[in-house]
Amino acid sequence: MKHNVKITLIILLMFLLTQFLGLFVINYYLQPGHVLPYSMGVQDVPQESTWNVLSIVIAFIFAIGIFFLFKKFKSKFVLKLWFFIVIVIALGLFFTALLDLPKGFAFLGLIFALPLALSKVYDGNIVSHNLSELMIYPGIAAVFVPILNFWGIIILLVLISIYDMWAVWQSKIMQKMAKYQMDELKIFSGFLVPYLTKAQREKIMAMKAKSKKEKPMKVNMAVLGGGDVVFPIITAGVMLKLFNPYVSFFVIGGALLGLALLMSFSEKKKFYPAMPFITVGMFIGLLIAWITGVF
Repeated sequence: MKHNVKITLIILLMFLLTQFLGLFVINYYLQPGHVLPYSMGVQDVPQESTWNVLSIVIAFIFAIGIFFLFKKFKSKFVLKLWFFIVIVIALGLFFTALLDLPKGFAFLGLIFALPLALSKVYDGNIVSHNLSELMIYPGIAAVFVPILNFWGIIILLVLISIYDMWAVWQSKIMQKMAKYQMDELKIFSGFLVPYLTKAQREKIMAMKAKSKKEKPMKVNMAVLGGGDVVFPIITAGVMLKLFNPYVSFFVIGGALLGLALLMSFSEKKKFYPAMPFITVGMFIGLLIAWITGVF
């Protein structure tokens, strides 16, 4: 196991909580009269089209390209501003749903979002970081669910899983992006749980007992990328839209199982693409839902 049981459970619980928050937000915007605010609607895009997957993939590739372009030219200010704007909008969508704000008062969602986004992007507080992560992905997922159908999300999951394996095991793009975000931008798209091992804690206690000055010590970090969180929410949301909540629960259960198995069998100091495991788990969940007649 890459991390101890306590840290692994914390990551899994945050993942699970975000999935159900995502279902809540998506269900809110699926209700008649609850349109996406801030011009985030997709009126000009064919609804539930499998071809919408292509536009999502292109946007995904474009975003990664822009990231590395700004990274090359050391445009930290622009990158942080970009992160800040996306975070504010996503949180605004979340708070609009949570507070059930009327159509003309959706701007209040942005006002609630601002302090949390500022703390996350410019303060680097670990509590505000993880708290905001719980709310960001439900907001993002609510934008994509309306334009995806069953086969669209299936194709998207397969493509993202293949990309994830290539990006982690072959090109190492994921590691480079994560390192740059944490070391240079002091931001990370995903959950972060810092912790000390038992040996590290014992070393600190020994130094205190001998009244020695504590030396700087590298803190271990359990991470889970944002993509590994948001794609299961989108999948569960599409199933909620097309079928019923029970199919969504099977999707979430399968995703949780896939992630739990990965974290249980992963080794220290090694990097793993989580999406293939999560995707297989979701497919198993869908298969069980179909066999048991939940569809």
